[in-house]
Amino acid sequence: MSVNKDALVEQVMGELLKKGISLKDKNQSNASGGFEMDDFLNSTSVVPEFVGTREIGDTIGMCIPSVDPTLLDQLHITKRYSVLGVLSARSGAGAHIMAMDEAVKATNTEVIDIELPRDTKGGAGHGSLILIGGYDPSDVRSAINVALDNLSRTFGDVYNSAAGHLELQFTARASGACHMAFGAPEGKAYGLICGAPAGIGVVMADTAIKTAGVNVLSFASPAHGTSFSNEGMVHISGDSGAVRQAVIAGREVGLKLLAELGDTPVNDFPSYIK
Repeated sequence: MSVNKDALVEQVMGELLKKGISLKDKNQSNASGGFEMDDFLNSTSVVPEFVGTREIGDTIGMCIPSVDPTLLDQLHITKRYSVLGVLSARSGAGAHIMAMDEAVKATNTEVIDIELPRDTKGGAGHGSLILIGGYDPSDVRSAINVALDNLSRTFGDVYNSAAGHLELQFTARASGACHMAFGAPEGKAYGLICGAPAGIGVVMADTAIKTAGVNVLSFASPAHGTSFSNEGMVHISGDSGAVRQAVIAGREVGLKLLAELGDTPVNDFPSYIK
């Protein structure tokens, strides 16, 4: 049975207006300032749970305004919220966790689960699944947007080559995401120093710890603390200046070691750890 296209467009427009969703936000404007309705109607962005995507890490953000109680019972979470936010990606777990750490600081939300699938689209590291909870859908959607917008910053110290990768992260004040994922004390400076293949991460960790007086929270390796990824990473805390100095020292030796395997490792975005 054929469907009247004008009627369908009118119905979609009405639903969007009820939800306060702007077509302009969906980036569907054409050259004349109007909208290509065929593209819009075929777009998954009309799904009400959709918040946004980023090409970085193949990342998608979603919000469930009223999660089904049956699903909530099966999720591996200790706190129950009726509104859930979801940040899911194929690669860049540390960067996503750091981005979400900033998001929960800025919104009335809480990280309730973090999982690191063995993924990276065939690479040496992880993907990510991060769930946050809140009481208001607007708070949760705002947190997901903050996290998405932070990815271009937190990917600034992810360096890739054909042979492996390095990841460095730093925050002067860790929050709920860093605490849940890495055991970082909330309110204290935290640093992540990671190298792949895993042996490079071991040397990076040793260099970092020797460089500055920091507290070692843990060391993760393929069989301990990762999803069997080919990474070595140390988690550190302490004085902000010392943690930053240790992260920078680990980065310097890691770049030199990974370059010995062939290509010079490169970052796709400007470094934020200075």
